[in-house]
Amino acid sequence: MAEVRPGPGAVELSNWTLVRRLFALAWRYRLHCLQVLTIQLVLLTLGIGGLSLTGVGIDYIRHKIEGTPLDANKLHLTLPTAWEYWEVLGMLAGLILVLACCRAWLNYTYAVSVNRLVQQRLVVDLRGEVYDKLQRLSFRFYDANNTSSIITRVTSDVQSVRMFVDQVLIQSVIMGISLTVYLVYMINLSPTLTLGCLATTPLLWVLTAWHTRRTQPEYAQNRLLVERMLQIFVEGLQGVAVTKGFGREATQRAHFDAANDAVLKQQGVIFWRVSLFSPAIGFLTRINMMVLLGYGGWLVIHGRIPLGTGFVVFAGLLEQFSGQVNNIATIVNSVQQSLIGARRVFEILDAPVEVRNAPQPIRKPRLEGRVEFENVSFTYDGAEAVVRDINLEVKAGQCVAILGATGAGKSVLMSLVPRFFDPTSGRVLIDGIDARQLHLDDLRRNIGLVFQESFLFSNTVAANIAFGHPEATRAQVEKAARIAAAHDFILQLPQGYDTVLGESGNSLSGGQRQRLAIARAVLLEPAILLLDDPTAAIDSETEHEIFEALDRAIAGRTTFIVAHRLSTLRRADFIIVLEDGRIVQRGTHEELMRQQGPYLHVASLQLVDGRELQQLKLKEGGR
Repeated sequence: MAEVRPGPGAVELSNWTLVRRLFALAWRYRLHCLQVLTIQLVLLTLGIGGLSLTGVGIDYIRHKIEGTPLDANKLHLTLPTAWEYWEVLGMLAGLILVLACCRAWLNYTYAVSVNRLVQQRLVVDLRGEVYDKLQRLSFRFYDANNTSSIITRVTSDVQSVRMFVDQVLIQSVIMGISLTVYLVYMINLSPTLTLGCLATTPLLWVLTAWHTRRTQPEYAQNRLLVERMLQIFVEGLQGVAVTKGFGREATQRAHFDAANDAVLKQQGVIFWRVSLFSPAIGFLTRINMMVLLGYGGWLVIHGRIPLGTGFVVFAGLLEQFSGQVNNIATIVNSVQQSLIGARRVFEILDAPVEVRNAPQPIRKPRLEGRVEFENVSFTYDGAEAVVRDINLEVKAGQCVAILGATGAGKSVLMSLVPRFFDPTSGRVLIDGIDARQLHLDDLRRNIGLVFQESFLFSNTVAANIAFGHPEATRAQVEKAARIAAAHDFILQLPQGYDTVLGESGNSLSGGQRQRLAIARAVLLEPAILLLDDPTAAIDSETEHEIFEALDRAIAGRTTFIVAHRLSTLRRADFIIVLEDGRIVQRGTHEELMRQQGPYLHVASLQLVDGRELQQLKLKEGGR
């Protein structure tokens, strides 16, 4: 299973680096964290207060029954001697009830505060940051990583970062404060009893360190297996037509079941380790209670500590202490999951943005559209060059067609114009300015794009056409639709321009989707138009309709069009032929038909028979 490859320059983050960065992330929300911790401190105080009042009540009852001395000085509480016993007990019960009500209200406030912090702020903000970074990463990143891997980082891995703030950071601070307070209070009651009861504590840290080392690799492997299962699931949905067409439903189901079972088995290993760790922690804390009953009982019998404010309060504190120690198991497991998720989130946030604005970019809202390639080469990560030594000048308003076999570098060459990639060497000039010096927004808003497979969003027809120009009026949208020969079929849709399209516009035909894509491109009134084989996946009749739209869209614009059909190539002012990333032929259709080379070979394959080819040659030769 391939991991996310964020690109050159990425550094493997250590656990300590991850922890520091997670603390830095939490520091952004320090006021909210402080609010949560303050509530917990108050809850801690109220809990100890209620426990102490209970101890005082027990000692008071014993005082009334057995006449034993009553000492409430440690609580700084003086009981009124003139009151009847039932009045004193009523007062203590009332105070305990008030504290319980306050604790209930504060627990509710704590839950709301944590939810507001980690769900409504941290998770939403972090998802926004990851999504924003994904929008700015180059296509090189998306070429190197599958969709399911990226999706898990925006969803489950961001939740793992939330887990660190909520279940690790906040809970660890709460645990540390609570253990300190409990420890101080217990030492104040009886230092020797405290030492005896907490003698097993060092074993807890040894056990925790061992568990951490064993489980972290398991959590990492589990994430990869879940990612693999999600990838198979997504591909199964995307390729359902192929699966049904070849009758492979049972095979695909078995494929998914195998991945699903692998996740189950891996989770079983993790569950087994956690299931052993938690009871081991609990067993060690139960030993403390054995010491308390034995040694603590001896202290009470010999009058060294009182029963209520001594033994009972100590037992309550020890129980709370043990409960906080038991939380170590939960915190340790949360640490493992959160560090794995955080590493995957930071891989995206740290991925280098290869295409960015220059320090002082040139602002040019309107471009003329003159494009020049000067000794341009491009390579992926030091591999063999995809395009090499490209020298080409396209004047404003000209249409150039690009022909070449698969892998010849056609799409990459066009991608250098809007700076989807930057050349490895050489320059791409727009109106005589290096494209890298132009502001990215200005550059791309002057370029219209129509791809071979046009993507449409799950939105209205009007919103899809106005995607690049959301402020466009309905009149402007309709004008663009008319240019693209889309207006008539749009009016036949159930709600016309307000019809909501399904996922990727699958409710429309291929030709209709292409015409909407052309309308979306021309609405910008771009100076440059890039058409990546827009008629490759449609039939001849639809091709004729698209050509009518393209002829209107191309008029007056600098146009690059990747094409293989002669009907498209003939429309260009001139044609370049690419082989292995180099320009091997250039000229008009007529000029290239008189030359021996790849263009004539492609043309001959598309003509009906040899006679038509001969007639065409004679016709071209007579001009």
